[in-house]
Parts: sequence; structure tokens; C-alpha cells
Amino acid sequence: MSALAPEPRYRIDEVSPIPSPSLIVFVDLVRENLARMIELVGDPARLRPHVKTHKMPAIVRMAVELGITKHKAATIAEAEMAAQAGAPDVLLAYPLVGPNPARMARLMTAFPRTTFRAVVDDPGAAKALSEAVVGLDRPLPTLLDLNVGMDRTGILPGPAAEELYAEVARLPGLEPDGLHAYDGHTKARDLTERRASVGNIVERVLDLRGRIEARGLPVPRIVMGGTPPFPIYASLDLPGLECSPGTVVLQDTGYGTMYPDLGFTPAALLLGRVISRPKEGLLCLDIGSKAVAADPAGDRVTVLGIPGAKLGSQNEEHLVVETSAASDFPPGTPVLAIPTHICPTCALHKEAIVVQDGRVIDRWPVVARDRELTV
Repeated sequence: MSALAPEPRYRIDEVSPIPSPSLIVFVDLVRENLARMIELVGDPARLRPHVKTHKMPAIVRMAVELGITKHKAATIAEAEMAAQAGAPDVLLAYPLVGPNPARMARLMTAFPRTTFRAVVDDPGAAKALSEAVVGLDRPLPTLLDLNVGMDRTGILPGPAAEELYAEVARLPGLEPDGLHAYDGHTKARDLTERRASVGNIVERVLDLRGRIEARGLPVPRIVMGGTPPFPIYASLDLPGLECSPGTVVLQDTGYGTMYPDLGFTPAALLLGRVISRPKEGLLCLDIGSKAVAADPAGDRVTVLGIPGAKLGSQNEEHLVVETSAASDFPPGTPVLAIPTHICPTCALHKEAIVVQDGRVIDRWPVVARDRELTV
């Protein structure tokens, strides 16, 4: 019996040459997910998807071909990867500290055709960023990073935020460019609860924008939302709104199970194999913790094609699966599994094996899994 058979959309005609564990990307499903993003938001100009999910130039190029020209990144390496792939507009939505302001300056110099944007949430950090980029031939568009409830980064959207935005406008080398409001805490399964959370956040952000604009300062864009509230933000008619989902480009069972209303399909799976049947009712697969993200707590993959599969212990190179059908799956049997969290899973793999119509057609390097590329 083949554990690959039950899912026609995940067909791989010749699996024997593919090593395991491997990251497998089904390219047509990626295109469908990108198209679904555009369908929800109405206009690709209102999208700024996060590249941290995939970290692959090939997917950036696919997005650009569909008219998605704005991207979001969490590391200098991700921003550089996106620029290398031809992205014309990249927001580095992460505080720049230590050597990173200088790296941002070098990035702007190395890729003059890409508009890079930064975020700040602290006056000292804004001053350091200004000092790093002031000598360049173009200013650095800089957004104010807001803490809208996640309590991770950002400044609360009050008077201090208003003053910091004004300070960005005064600092040489920086250009005030809008507001960044990521609400990673908007995670309720219930769509009504998510809508209520978004409504509260939007009210506070718009109030801040109004106060800033009353001072004569421009607020050309508001970058909002991750994956769970994406369709809610996408439905809003807000001038300058840019939606920044990430996970849905490849999708996983973590969000797929919690938010079926999103309507995206897992497009990146893990190929593993049965390596042992240690006793009756048990299989051991080679999908260990070095192949799949260790978060969140609980099952880290959903195993396809094995009846009643119940995950047991997992170690670095081993995953034990309980099933009454263990005798049907001898060592060497290929198995596909959908990660619970695809973003850090991609970072564990040097490359993805690309499948279309059952055939392996390419290998895509996961370039930005590294912390440094050339800058």
C-alpha cells in the first residue's frame, strides 16, 4: 500500500529518487493560494505578503508576475532575498538594532531598484537609523510600528506615538511613511470575535492617523494584519491599507484547522518514509524534529494516507505513529505529512522539491533561511 495514494492533488509519480525527509512544494497550489489572496483583497496593490513563510525567491517572482509588487520581511536576509528576486518594494517590519541600521544602508545601496522601508518604535532607534542612512542618495521611508495588543514590539497608539512620528519627519535621512499595526493576537476561532478585535484595532489606528495628519504630516499607508484576520482587513475600504498575510501562501494545518473560513490549501508538505515497525501497531517515520517545526505544542504534522494515524514520540530523526494498519506499511513506504506550522518548517530545509502534475520539475533554494546573504 502507498500512503501517497489518497490525495490526488498531492500526486508524485516517481517518488523513489527523492530523499527523505524532504520539503515538497506543489507549485499549482501555491499559484492557487496567491490567486485566492488577490481574490479576497480585490487589488494586488492592497497586498504586502510576508516572505518569512517561504523565504524563496521563486515564490516572490510568482507573486510579482501576478501583480503583487509589495512584500514584507522580518530579517535583512529576507529583504535582500526579495530584492534579488525582483521585488520592487520591501518593508522590513522588524526593529533595526545593533549592526542592522548599517546593514540596511548597505542594502539600499546594493539594490537601488528596490524601495526598502523600515519600522521604528523608539526615539533612540530612530536616531540610530537616521545616522546610518543620512549619507545615501535617497531617504528611507519609515513606518511607525504600533503595539495594538500583542505586546511584542511597537509603541502604543497614543500621544508618544504621535510625537515619535513627528520626530521621524524631522530626522535627516528618514521619511515618514505610515503606520504598521500587526495584530498577531487576533487568533479567535470565531469569525465574529476576530471581527470585533479588528474593529477595535482599526478604530485606534485611524484615530492616530487623524491626529498625525492634523499636524500636516503624511500617512500614506497602513500595513495591517497577519493571516487569521486577513479576510476581515481585505474587506475594509480604507485608503492606504496594505494587508500582510504570510502563512496562507503555503498554508498549514495549524491555521487550516482553526480558520476554515480562510479558504487556502496546504501547498508545502513533507515527504517521509517508514523506517521501522518496532512492534505491532507502531510505525516509525523519518520526520523528526530536525525536519518540522517544534511549535506549537501538540502534533507537529498531520500524516496523510495512514488510517487512524496517532502521533507518538518524536525525536531528532524519528516520529512514532500508532495505527492498527501498521502491517500494511513496510519499511520504505513513502508518506506525506502536512506541517502544523509551515513557516519555521521551511527554514529547516535547504531547498524545496517542486512538483507539478505529479512530476518533479525543479528544486527551489530556501535562500533566506540564512541570517546573512551578501549584506
